[in-house]
Formats: sequence, structure tokens, C-alpha cells
Amino acid sequence: MILKYCKRVRYFYKKLIFFVIVLLTPWVASAGTISVDDAYVRTSSKLAKSAAAFMEIRNTSPRDDRLLDVKSEVAKKVELHTHIKGDDGVMKMRRVEDGFFISGNGVLKFERGGDHIMFMGLTQPFVDGEAISLTLIFETAGSIELEIPIHLKKRSTSISHTHTHTHNNSETHSHKHTHSD
Repeated sequence: MILKYCKRVRYFYKKLIFFVIVLLTPWVASAGTISVDDAYVRTSSKLAKSAAAFMEIRNTSPRDDRLLDVKSEVAKKVELHTHIKGDDGVMKMRRVEDGFFISGNGVLKFERGGDHIMFMGLTQPFVDGEAISLTLIFETAGSIELEIPIHLKKRSTSISHTHTHTHNNSETHSHKHTHSD
């Protein structure tokens, strides 16, 4: 009878261990699959009420992932943003409700004039050289806590673009502009 009881207990523990391994595998597999490089946050001045964060997020896993949300105590609202051209041709910032897709072994770049993290209603002044805490929330990789530096004067790399327009009483023509900020 004791032998029969021991077999049942051993069978139960084998099933329990298998179940725990199945539950933990996705978390273990996603651990360390996201890296963040060149992160910084910038405002236009120490008294600004908003700021933006820029960085490069690398998915080192072969599995796709999605950045769903971002959180920080330094602002009343923190959102994922992009720029979209409006009907009037003017670029406008818009919140990205569904987050940003990052393919397996892919890179998501948050850069000025493009996708970025927006802080609205800053709860503290930003001081050049200090840092803020930020949490990135991913669908697969989970939450990642970051400390990113504040750079009030950091400029982005030069960005060139060409646009075409027509002035009153003139022909359509193109201009090429290079922006370093």
C-alpha cells in the first residue's frame, strides 16, 4: 500500500514539474531579448511642460514582439507617438494606440521627427546631465526598467529631405533641406 502511494505521489510531482516548466518557458525564453542603446530624453528648456525620449530598441530574439506601453513618474501622461502627414500636408504628432511592432532580430528606432516617446505635463524640471526612470512594456519580453539621461542640448544627426511646392505666379519647384535639430 505504501508503494502504491509513493508511485501516485511521484506521478503527481512529475506532472506538476512538467506543468511549471510549460508555464515558465515563455518568460525564460524572453528574458534578455530586448536591448536599448543610445537612449536620452530632451526638452526644449528647463521650464518646458513636455519632453520626448529617443533610443534604439533591438529585439535579439527570433520571435516578433511589440512595445505596448511606456510608464514614468516624471509626467502626468507618457505615450508612444509618431508623426503623420495631415490632409494639409503638415506633419502632426499622433499617439500610437496599438504600440510598435518589432520583428524578430529587428530594430525599432525612436528618433526626432519620427517615432518617439512623449512626456506631457512634466512633474519636475529636467536638469541637463541627470536621468529619469522609464519602464518599457513589451507584449512578449515583459517590462524593462531604464534610467535614461537628460540631454537638453543634444542634437540629432542631420536629416535631409526634399519637398516640392509652388509659389504664387511661379512654376512648381523643389528644395532640399538639411536639418540638424
